[in-house]
Amino acid sequence: MKGGTRKKGSTWYYYFDIGKVDGKRKKKEKGGFKTKKAAEQELAKAMNEYNNAGQVFEPNEISVSDYLDFWFDNFCKMNLKYNTQLNYLNIIENHLKPRFGMYKLKALNSATIQEFANDLKLNGLAKNSVVGIITTFSGALNYAIEPLHYIQYNPCDRIKYPKYNTPKGETRYIITPDDFKKITDRFPYPNQFYIPLMIGYYTGLRISEVFALTWDDIDMKERTIDVNKIIVKRNYGVDVRKVFKQKGKKEEKSAWYFGSTKTYSSNRIIKFGDTLYQALKQAKMQQNKNRLLYGEYYTNIYKKKEKDEKGEDIYRLIEIEQSIPCQLPKADMVCVRENGQYVSTDSFKYPSKVIHYELNIAFNFHSLRHTHATLLIENGANVKDVQERLGHQNIETTLQTYVHNTDTLRNETVDIFENAAKTS
Repeated sequence: MKGGTRKKGSTWYYYFDIGKVDGKRKKKEKGGFKTKKAAEQELAKAMNEYNNAGQVFEPNEISVSDYLDFWFDNFCKMNLKYNTQLNYLNIIENHLKPRFGMYKLKALNSATIQEFANDLKLNGLAKNSVVGIITTFSGALNYAIEPLHYIQYNPCDRIKYPKYNTPKGETRYIITPDDFKKITDRFPYPNQFYIPLMIGYYTGLRISEVFALTWDDIDMKERTIDVNKIIVKRNYGVDVRKVFKQKGKKEEKSAWYFGSTKTYSSNRIIKFGDTLYQALKQAKMQQNKNRLLYGEYYTNIYKKKEKDEKGEDIYRLIEIEQSIPCQLPKADMVCVRENGQYVSTDSFKYPSKVIHYELNIAFNFHSLRHTHATLLIENGANVKDVQERLGHQNIETTLQTYVHNTDTLRNETVDIFENAAKTS
């Protein structure tokens, strides 16, 4: 391939031959460089990029740091949800780059990664954290094998996780009926947290699903809830890398967005009973009264369509007082304050602390989901129905994660055997 530099007027430009198009030889040219040296440097970069089919690096020479950036930009951004992207960035920037960033990608081997995994445990990381870090690294390296063909094998495949004698899993709390009454007595209607608590307890929805509900998702006649979206906090107009670097600083451009549900199976329609029906009916009537009471000072919530890093439609929630005209479509949110302002998952941190420390009840919002599933199973609900109600992709998740070996289930097991033995 021929290439070179020339001076044209007071500036320099470079050129080189590229492939034929329609049988005619073509050249690539670019000018505007102040010196010959600058033009030569850019010529080298451009020819290297051309020779590697548009890539701006030589695969044999790329560092782990540069490769992880490439993987994140070309795979993670296009395939992963926003919060997962932030989680992967945390692993990349705080664990993988500091340890392996300076190495060449092709120089990685199982021995160095095994030592890394062992050090993670010695530094006090829990088993789930170690597995998460190594799994993320393995996923990045698999992409380097296929479709990129940068390396021939994945050195993470041979890693043995260090042994943990006392593995610590997530504590899963069951809320007794008496404890739930204490909770709702502490946050009674019309407290802004009453409705989220009731929905979580009586439906088993995830917190991101509850706080994404709009009134058009709820069919009061059929007593069903259409779960079709989640709420997620993200920055707007800012690259996800910059969002990660802003952690710990004031995030002036953060906003709440409607996002897609966790999985395809999470899109579902679930029925609810009379207790929740009465609570929702009362809440809807109160919101209408508050809208009249506050008048022009009532806050309406609107949806603004934007594009995410995948080029897909997302909707940012914008709060505007009723006196200000707005042409955007409304989002008639279920979870709002008296004046119409949005009640978010961040706001729910307050009642969680009160319940935990003031009421001395082991609690997080997800415990409402655990409780819902466990009570259903204990009282004879069909496991398949529970799976669909919770929005799980497979029944194993329902059985292994949310159905607990409680005293009730243990006693039932004993009684079943005793009765079977008497009749045999």
